[in-house]
Amino acid sequence: MYGDIINLLEFINKSPSPWHAAKTAGEMLEEKGFQELSWGKSWSLAAGGKYYTKVYGALLFAFTIGQGKLEQEKALRIAAAHTDFPGFRIKPEAAIIKDGYGMLNIEGYGGAILYSWLDRPLSLAGKVSLKGKNALSPQTVLVDFARPMMTIPSLAIHMNRKVNDGIAINKQKDMLPLTAVLGQNGDKGFFDELIATELGVAKEAVLAYELNIYPYEGGCQFGVASELVSSPRLDNITSVVACLEGILAGTNEGLNVIALFDNEEVGSRTKQGAASANLIQLLERVYACMGDSRAEMWQGINGGFMLSVDVAHGLHPNYPDKADPTNKPLLNGGVVIKQAASQSYAFDSEGVAIVKSLCQENGILYQQFVNRADMPGGATLGSIASALVPVMTIDVGVPILGMHSARETMGAADQAALNKLVKALFCC
Repeated sequence: MYGDIINLLEFINKSPSPWHAAKTAGEMLEEKGFQELSWGKSWSLAAGGKYYTKVYGALLFAFTIGQGKLEQEKALRIAAAHTDFPGFRIKPEAAIIKDGYGMLNIEGYGGAILYSWLDRPLSLAGKVSLKGKNALSPQTVLVDFARPMMTIPSLAIHMNRKVNDGIAINKQKDMLPLTAVLGQNGDKGFFDELIATELGVAKEAVLAYELNIYPYEGGCQFGVASELVSSPRLDNITSVVACLEGILAGTNEGLNVIALFDNEEVGSRTKQGAASANLIQLLERVYACMGDSRAEMWQGINGGFMLSVDVAHGLHPNYPDKADPTNKPLLNGGVVIKQAASQSYAFDSEGVAIVKSLCQENGILYQQFVNRADMPGGATLGSIASALVPVMTIDVGVPILGMHSARETMGAADQAALNKLVKALFCC
């Protein structure tokens, strides 16, 4: 159990941005013999092959091709997750000087719990695009400052006596991170200079960036028996790791695929999100390379199965009234099967039966989540992806507390259960 958590926390530490998560996943796959393919070039594939490819940096596909016929029913198995997390991105022309303080202009990314980000040591990570050999070929590099760079200071209680009664937080006014003390004559170019210095390039070479703020403090186990985990980015690196562990263990003689999409936290409707044409394009290329017709590809898709893997809401001990009366997932209670009549979570009864059977046959604890009828809850990528690639799809994940907080909480045993479920899908 604890080995799974150590691996998870190491992966989270190496993945402070979606681009770093895809990079870390690629390195993990290469260590296990997967061959990288270029998304923009033609492929030559073989039965028994193990491959991965990255799309726009933060979307990664990995797949294995068995010796069986790909068009057979249940030959296609997919597990999908997302690499992004709620928080803040740095705007262009970000530097602000306020009374000698160096601040950064930010915008929210996804539905972060704002107050959870206050008074924490924060760092920066993401990608930077530099001048290339010509205008159409910029050079893009990843950067992780990997040290405390800023904080978002709260206002002292002496200046806001009602702070504990609850306050509205304005993202543009209240959430600007303090990054430097520059004095009254501070230079607004301090942030551009900071990026250039970190990369070892001239300031003029930096053309654009996509940088996110992340909590610098790493994850840890806690509790009387270390049975709980506190960490940033449990949503959704828990699922990314489970998908990777699953495909590395897979023995299915059909086609095993993992899809690690970007931009789920902002709706998935991007060129690297689950609402893009990338998954169907991947399948078309694989089936074509293996000599299957388009009709045979659709035959394989229609008989396929997908796990949409994302975190679930655990029962909160201080707010039990927020849970459904009969479906109350507990931390360390096992994998959560998520359902919603609205299909905000993808499910049907046959798919639920498949997941329950996989759990029962492999000794995996499982439980179920449904929103309160008067509380619509969230959604994830399962329904979006399965509308474009119509395979039977079920949403599953580990239960957590504090979803979308700067730090979230999970049960240590649940990661092992999720890893085991995805492995079971790719091995049965």
